[in-house]
This record gives sequence, structure tokens and C-alpha cells, in this order.
Amino acid sequence: MSPTPAILVEFYRETNGNEPVRKWLKSLDKEIKVIIGEDISKVQFRWPLGMPLVRSLGGGLHEVRSTIPNGIARVIFKVIQGKMVLLHGFIKKTQKPPAQDLELAKERAKKYEEKERDV
Repeated sequence: MSPTPAILVEFYRETNGNEPVRKWLKSLDKEIKVIIGEDISKVQFRWPLGMPLVRSLGGGLHEVRSTIPNGIARVIFKVIQGKMVLLHGFIKKTQKPPAQDLELAKERAKKYEEKERDV
């Protein structure tokens, strides 16, 4: 019998159907996709988790911190109604998450929550 995930994973979807995090993941090398995928899976099955794999960014946002061969990858997510909603992914080049990446994730979380309320 396979283990039950602690939370479900869902990709944020724009109104036009695009899933930015899925698209970003598909653009990466296979080796990097595997590392990030395994890290997301660890969070999915062991939630709640903390450092070093998951860091809180405040406001309910968290980041999955993946060490990849050419640096560090981040996937920003928020747990909404029992789902780990993947909001934004990027390769990190600075110590702090860039403000624009954080703002984009916040905006997407807000849109997702508004859509969920309307359903």
C-alpha cells in the first residue's frame, strides 16, 4: 500500500489555462526537474516541514529550497484549503528572494484564493 500524501499538490493556473510553474519546470534539464520534483514530493508527503527544505516567507507563503548542480532553485507555494499550490519557480541568484518573485507569488496566491471563493 502506498503512503497517503499529507497535502495535495496543485499548479497555479492562469485564466488562459497556462500553468507557469509547470511550464518553467518543463524548460529545465531532466536532472534538475528530478531534484525539484523529489523535493516537492517530500513536502507533499511530510508536510509540515521546515528548514533546510522549506522556509517560510511570511504571509502564508513558503519556498521549497532545492540544491541543483548550477545553483539553487526555489518554488514558492502556499497551502490553500489543504492543497500545496505551486505559485512561482525560479533559479536563485541572490541571497534573498528577489522582491519581484515574491510579489508575483503573492499576486498569484490572491488570484487563486479569489477564484476558490467564487467556486
